[in-house]
Amino acid sequence: MTTQARAAAESGIAATMDAIGVAAREAAVVLAHTPSEQKDAALRHMAEGLRESAGQILTANARDMQGADERGLSDAMLDRLRLDEARIEGMAGALEAIVGLADPVGRVMQAWTRPNGLQIQRVAVPLGVIGIIYESRPNVTADAGALCLKSGNAVILRGGSESFYSSRAIHAALAAALETAGLPATAIQMVPTTDRAAVGYLLGSMTEYVDVVVPRGGKNLIARVQRDARVPVIGHLEGLCHVYVDAAADPQMASEIVINAKLRRTGICGAAETLLVDLAARDTHLPLLVEALLAAGCELRGDETACSVDPRVNPASEADWRTEYLDAVMAVRCVDGVAGALAHIAAYGSGHTDAIVTDDPAAAERFLTRVDSAIVLHNASTQFADGGEFGMGAEIGISTGRIHARGPVGVEQLTSYKYCVRGSGQVRAP
Repeated sequence: MTTQARAAAESGIAATMDAIGVAAREAAVVLAHTPSEQKDAALRHMAEGLRESAGQILTANARDMQGADERGLSDAMLDRLRLDEARIEGMAGALEAIVGLADPVGRVMQAWTRPNGLQIQRVAVPLGVIGIIYESRPNVTADAGALCLKSGNAVILRGGSESFYSSRAIHAALAAALETAGLPATAIQMVPTTDRAAVGYLLGSMTEYVDVVVPRGGKNLIARVQRDARVPVIGHLEGLCHVYVDAAADPQMASEIVINAKLRRTGICGAAETLLVDLAARDTHLPLLVEALLAAGCELRGDETACSVDPRVNPASEADWRTEYLDAVMAVRCVDGVAGALAHIAAYGSGHTDAIVTDDPAAAERFLTRVDSAIVLHNASTQFADGGEFGMGAEIGISTGRIHARGPVGVEQLTSYKYCVRGSGQVRAP
């Protein structure tokens, strides 16, 4: 027995988690064959339940916010945690958007007939039971629960301790909606404790029940999950996102995109952390971009060229090119054209999201094809790295891996497939 498993057993967590696992597996069997209409009805009830429970959710969130403030969480973390009427409505709207998506389960992905007459289909099926471990953002409770339901999966949610009460209040609304729709409330379950031993038990001792784990949070959480999980992991590394401004970029467009990419919401993984500027645009674009960012309240840490433009730019260290600030701080570096941008991103990027701003089609195409990131944009903000903006309704996260899912993880990415083969008496020759 591992140290983590022993600790879980001693604290009674093992029995609790095993019970959750058994219930999730049973619910997954039901969901795999639940008609689309019934799943969509549950999603509509969920959206309405969130609206009706807004008062309770906000009260719970205020409790979490007070605790987070007392613990000295950063402004970026507080922003992730904070809920208000608009954000609750946003959660409800995201669930309704998922209703409008095609049911991914049962779709025929490919079909062909062999010379011997066998008819073969590759058909989408749910993954089964998904464990989702996340930090800060209580809205993940609703997004993840809804996406798993739509894709026919049962889910075990483990939110961060800082959002414990908010997530519980949101989950209560979701569970009630499932029962209203005639589905097992255990299709969406929350780990009822903040004890970290529960996470260790989920990762290492529930292979009988959990098919895949999805972590959503900081690099320490991701590293722990990837290290300790005994089931497949769909995860992402840091959001070290870049915007490269080419000499052929429209200066005004570049300024608007950079400001939005960095400052619209600084605490999300799609926020740009490094600005790369073509050396050929040192006199035309760089001063405008630096002034716009400083005027918007963004701290800049730049290379020698960037510092020479404005004395308010602080000298960057090597660590700045590798830092996911999640705050109003941005690193600035001048590079030798597209080739320089590609080299920097290859050396420092995390494979999340990177953008080029240029009116040169050849430069844009080279960037789009050569940057090896999950999402690459031309003349658009990195903050579009979002499943909702991709038309997926919502997302569980942005996967930077290369196996199974990459980019926004929506309903289609939460399915696998099987082969259905139809014959007419064929037998294989000796």
